[in-house]
Amino acid sequence: STMRERKATDPLHSSTDLTEGKEKLRLKREVSLISGVSLIAGTMIGSGIFMSPEWVLHHMGNPASSLLIWAACGLLAMFGALSYAELGTIIKESGGEYIYILRIFGSFPAFLFAYTSVILVRPAGLAAVCLSFAEYAIAPFYPGCSSPQVAVKCTAAACILILTIINCLNVRLATSVMNIFTAAKLLALLVIVVGGLVLLAKGQTQSFQNGFQGTTAGIGAVGVAFYQGLWSYDGWNNLNYVTEELKKPEVTLPRALMIAIPLVTCLYLLVNVSYLAAMTPSELLSSGAVAVTWGDKVLGSWAWLISLSVALSTFGSSNGTFFSGGRVCYIAAREGHLPDILSMAHVRRLTPSPALLFTSAMSLIMIISGSFTSIVNFFSFMAWLFYGMTISGLLYLKIKKPELPRSYKVPIIIPIIVLMAAVYLVLAPIIDQPQIEILYIVLFIFSGIIFYFPLVHFKYHPRFLQRVTLHLQLLLEVAPTTRDAN
Repeated sequence: STMRERKATDPLHSSTDLTEGKEKLRLKREVSLISGVSLIAGTMIGSGIFMSPEWVLHHMGNPASSLLIWAACGLLAMFGALSYAELGTIIKESGGEYIYILRIFGSFPAFLFAYTSVILVRPAGLAAVCLSFAEYAIAPFYPGCSSPQVAVKCTAAACILILTIINCLNVRLATSVMNIFTAAKLLALLVIVVGGLVLLAKGQTQSFQNGFQGTTAGIGAVGVAFYQGLWSYDGWNNLNYVTEELKKPEVTLPRALMIAIPLVTCLYLLVNVSYLAAMTPSELLSSGAVAVTWGDKVLGSWAWLISLSVALSTFGSSNGTFFSGGRVCYIAAREGHLPDILSMAHVRRLTPSPALLFTSAMSLIMIISGSFTSIVNFFSFMAWLFYGMTISGLLYLKIKKPELPRSYKVPIIIPIIVLMAAVYLVLAPIIDQPQIEILYIVLFIFSGIIFYFPLVHFKYHPRFLQRVTLHLQLLLEVAPTTRDAN
């Protein structure tokens, strides 16, 4: 059948085995602790820290409160990640929120998440990062004027196609790209941090005098400031999407989170201090690209290094987003919630290439129609809606099923704080500044009902889809995979 449910199967460690005369295919465990830290930090450090600071400052009204928002976003990301680490040691399957919602709440809400995530959320996030990559990559070719939109969108599309090829060829190649680009972007941020410390040592502290003057008090404005800040931290949950590909997941998952997120939070705070040391708040607000303005002021003729660093940073982040986003599509198909072809892996390369190709196609559509700021706000709204649902699932397991084996436990107060923050982030902008687009998003989520009942619940599978699946299987050289039984 075109969509079918698979049962959990057998051993854990090899990529193929022979059972009852049938060869079984599964993804390899190739993500180590270093690659895990790179996946989290490399996806988190993308375009956000180079583009969001002016928006956080704009919504908060002054430097000191904007720095508090950055610190609070880092703390919230850490709390969310620690909660997800416990979920990852109870449910040792790839798929992140999707698999947790499926195992805790059942098929229908999991399908709505998969439908929304695969068609809208993940491709939108990838499109936003690739668009910002394109802006910085081609800026040097158009000095003194804004880059033409056609050139930006063509460059972003080329970025997605290159990422598709890398991720379809080999998992190890994709993780190597992540490791290299993470090192490059950490170096770029360190340059900004050191530059800022030098400016502070010279006494450039005027931005921090009367730091809290003119703070914004509206709950909606604070909520939107959080959205922009949290966009820069997005990716804290990415390791949970590839649990089945982690070496020793029960150790690697919590350890990688505890290394990567505090590191990124410290860097973000120091980079924001550096921006404010180099620029007055009004200069920062009028800057189209904060990092480039900083480079012009501090590095002079070496300012091109910042544009190059941002391009490298956003490319590396796109790779991490693409790597984990393709897994959601693959796992949802494996559970029978998406067309069967998307659950298959290449017979030799052991990569989920049909799911990656589908994610790539949806992202290309988003690039044609989307803009950066609108994508960020609505991406954040949908993301925190499902984060809240997942965290409530963890609280249910902690209270109702404490006997379940787990190698790591998070104090119950931490998921409670994350759940309260998620409720605030979803409701505050609706209450304070209701927008018609949020209604469209909610309608889109529930439009999944039209597909769920005939295709998943009643298992109606048109015959022509089975023929299409067979032809695609032969064309792409893919075969069904089995799941690790943990």
